[in-house]
Amino acid sequence: MADIKLLRLTDVMQKTGFKKSWIYLLINQGGFPPAVKIGSRSVAWVESEVNAWIAERINKREESLK
Repeated sequence: MADIKLLRLTDVMQKTGFKKSWIYLLINQGGFPPAVKIGSRSVAWVESEVNAWIAERINKREESLK
């Protein structure tokens, strides 16, 4: 299995520029990768999934500019 890096909420917020409430709203709407439960009271996001989500947004922007 490839190296998998997990991001905590603060890292996801920094990467996306979104606040906590917006991230969770997007998750509930199916518009953002869901978190992975890593403990009884902690979650994290798979970095590659977050990066893919960001790349998808960039690709959509570039397609709309054509």
